[in-house]
Amino acid sequence: MTKPIALTIAGSDSSGGAGIQADLKTFAAFGVYGASVITALTAQNTRGVTGIHAVPAEFVTAQIDAVFSDLDVKAVKIGMVAQLATIDAIAAGLARWSPHHIVLDPVMVASSGDRLLATEAVEALRTKLIPRAWLITPNLPEAAALLDEPLASSETAIARQGQRLLSMGCRAVLIKGGHGQGAESTDYLFSGNGTVALAAPRIATENTHGTGCSLSSAIAAGLAKGDDIETAVRNAKLWISAAIAAADALGVGHGHGPIHHFHQFY
Repeated sequence: MTKPIALTIAGSDSSGGAGIQADLKTFAAFGVYGASVITALTAQNTRGVTGIHAVPAEFVTAQIDAVFSDLDVKAVKIGMVAQLATIDAIAAGLARWSPHHIVLDPVMVASSGDRLLATEAVEALRTKLIPRAWLITPNLPEAAALLDEPLASSETAIARQGQRLLSMGCRAVLIKGGHGQGAESTDYLFSGNGTVALAAPRIATENTHGTGCSLSSAIAAGLAKGDDIETAVRNAKLWISAAIAAADALGVGHGHGPIHHFHQFY
């Protein structure tokens, strides 16, 4: 049987813990063949980002067309888009090839605090990519930034922001609770079927580099394999929790190390 194929459209992380590298590791962990379109090169490690080199928009287009003209892509994950011209290129490519499942991780700021999306590109993200997405996966700060609102600090505020994000045209919204407080990290899935709360124990570790990238690509992998959105999200949440729990065993770098993508194999 042919392996399902997923495509990641994102930035490269030179230290291998996030971005394209994390996405391809995640696809592999889920038994999905991974293809990639690189939007930006970053010079980064577990301590932070020291440089960003955006890939020209026309070359982003060339990569998209090369992949879709040959590979039977079942799901697309979109991560770091960097700049306005890149968003336009991606939106045009998606319109041209009409992939069925699109998961958008609205990467705006790295976990180190470094900004990864130009300010003038935020509106284009709202109007050109979010309406095309099956699912968007903002964390609490990203949800607030997309809505120009304060950080949601209660379940009621999170629910209101989730509904506002849904009204931008995507099919579902997953607001991630990793930046919240308490013994549990709760993610909230909003869709036309209602709201689902997904709780997991909050794991005490500094090694969470690439968590958001990997969660969104795990969901895309599930969709590529034929799962519905809720099933894909539930399976991805279980996998990411185990990958975070095993992260300390890796011992990579001197800052916020990566999660353990292949925890179930070794």
